[in-house]
Amino acid sequence: MDRMTAMNVFVEVVERGSLTAAAEALEMSRAMVTRYLAEVERWLGARLLHRTTRRISLTGPGEAALLRFRQMLAIGDELHGELATDNPEPHGLIRVTASVSFGQIHLAAAVADFVKRYPLTRVELLLVDRVVNLVEERVDIAVRISRAIDPALIARRLAPCRSVLCAAPSYLAERGAPATADALAAHNCLTHHYVGKSVWHLQRDGRAIAVAVGGNISANEASLLLEAVRAGAGIAMLPTYQIAPLLRSGELIEVLPDYQVEGLGIHAVYASRRQLPTIMRSFLDFLVERFASPEFLAQL
Repeated sequence: MDRMTAMNVFVEVVERGSLTAAAEALEMSRAMVTRYLAEVERWLGARLLHRTTRRISLTGPGEAALLRFRQMLAIGDELHGELATDNPEPHGLIRVTASVSFGQIHLAAAVADFVKRYPLTRVELLLVDRVVNLVEERVDIAVRISRAIDPALIARRLAPCRSVLCAAPSYLAERGAPATADALAAHNCLTHHYVGKSVWHLQRDGRAIAVAVGGNISANEASLLLEAVRAGAGIAMLPTYQIAPLLRSGELIEVLPDYQVEGLGIHAVYASRRQLPTIMRSFLDFLVERFASPEFLAQL
């Protein structure tokens, strides 16, 4: 039995929640996945998974095996990158995560251009609106939009992220436009679960202003808020990388243009490693080059 492959199959089954999903990701048959699972349980002498027709869950030994297998696979990937000096061209698989909105609008096209430039590479994208644990979920690079980055991680700044308050013309025609930040209290403010859910941080003339906000719609993903704003539901704080074309066309109107939303940064984040594989170094450099370009910055 190829034990590295067996460990990888086990981890994929746990992370994807089913044998069928793992088989599709690994490009092997479901029967082969089942065989690898049986082999790894025979090798360790313990049952690792509880399997029913609806769900998969870890046993006690399975939880311990999952942690060790992830560590061993990460070490194997790192060693492969260090020893692959005879092939300087970026190659292999890299796992990347980002928010749904930024991934759909900007990162997907960037990844397509990256694999076109380096045809021996493969990229697996995980788009979720939560903070991914890079080590536990075996993610190589996370593109995060934040004010502060976990000091235990390494971050390369890619670009600034500017947001504005905005609403549809139909909403402003019905409710009027707020003239001051305090006037937001009388408006339906649509909020993000993770950024400014109850307080929006603004600035005017160098003075910081914290404004309590609330409304009848909250979401964990910026694209959902955007659709609600376009439908005339209220005022939202949205990133310009997402709404700049709508502001230019007049479909959305900037609210309180004399106030500035506290800025964020777009970062590429990865776990500390003594020596990065060639594909990771190349992808990081590619992201820096792409998102620091005048073409991208002009969209913000």
